[in-house]
Amino acid sequence: MGRGAPGRGTNLALLVLLVAGLATGGLAFGIGRGWVRVVLVVHAAAGAGIVLLAPWKRVIARRGLARPRPGRGTSVALAALVVVVVLTGVLHSSGLLVRAGSVSVMQVHVGAALAAIPLAVQHVLARPVRPRRTDVSRRALLRAAALAGGAGALSAATEGLVRALDLPGAGRRFTGSHERGSFRPAGMPVTQWLDDPVPAIDPDAWRLAVSDRGGERRLTVAELAAFGDRVRAVLDCTGGWFAVQDWEGVLVSRLLDPGDAGSLVVRSATGYARRFPVADAGRLLLATDVGGAPLSAGHGGPARLVAPGRRGFWWVKWVTEIRADAAPWWWQPPFPLT
Repeated sequence: MGRGAPGRGTNLALLVLLVAGLATGGLAFGIGRGWVRVVLVVHAAAGAGIVLLAPWKRVIARRGLARPRPGRGTSVALAALVVVVVLTGVLHSSGLLVRAGSVSVMQVHVGAALAAIPLAVQHVLARPVRPRRTDVSRRALLRAAALAGGAGALSAATEGLVRALDLPGAGRRFTGSHERGSFRPAGMPVTQWLDDPVPAIDPDAWRLAVSDRGGERRLTVAELAAFGDRVRAVLDCTGGWFAVQDWEGVLVSRLLDPGDAGSLVVRSATGYARRFPVADAGRLLLATDVGGAPLSAGHGGPARLVAPGRRGFWWVKWVTEIRADAAPWWWQPPFPLT
């Protein structure tokens, strides 16, 4: 960072990188389409930039720890979480460690990042870095450009090393996910969003409630399976894995007439729900079978939603209701709250 770098300039740069890392991480977590590659490139570069600034931050931290001051514990905890975030990001992307027991490294990565947010806010409030005119001086901009270039080069070199050594991460999907159980449904991990349990549902007693402008009707598993619609789609879980499967059931567009509704609401037996654009009805499949066999309870049976091009949290499991609703599809949190 040059002469006098250990101090305000380093802290300002780290703040920018942390914000960039959190913002791009959130975007990458929710996007299932190809342009997420650009987001992940920036995300990886932000992490590389934090690594490059570590030596200067170490000097600042040593100075701060040498004198007693309030909030020191928060600063240490924040630093530890940032280390965990960067380390788990490297382990996941390289494929050197994807799971630790029942917990995926991606889950630790995201969990540590979320835990760091309130600590980062508290740290910034306690030690604010106020803007100065010199922040946009020619020297400052050249330093920023050098840091950005170095971060990009380090990120590209790391990715190149993963591919040159043919590490497991070399074959990951554009979302960063690793393949698990493609065309082998039993090999797919059983996961669900946050605190959702796997419910005990009797397929013979289960009914799907479908509501549109024509009223409500209830359908059995056999009635849904009789449509025989098939879709090959990638389930890309935010836990860091993906699987390609052949799904069978019925396209949502064949189940209801939305009329002038603003969205389609798909609800689970657990209360979990997501809204979808009405225009997606022809692409959404309510699946009763996968790989030629009925869905298991862990994978969403008797019926689950298949939403091609969307991350796994959109693929509602244990569906009990699909209805046309007046509210627009974006009238919901970007990520489910529970």
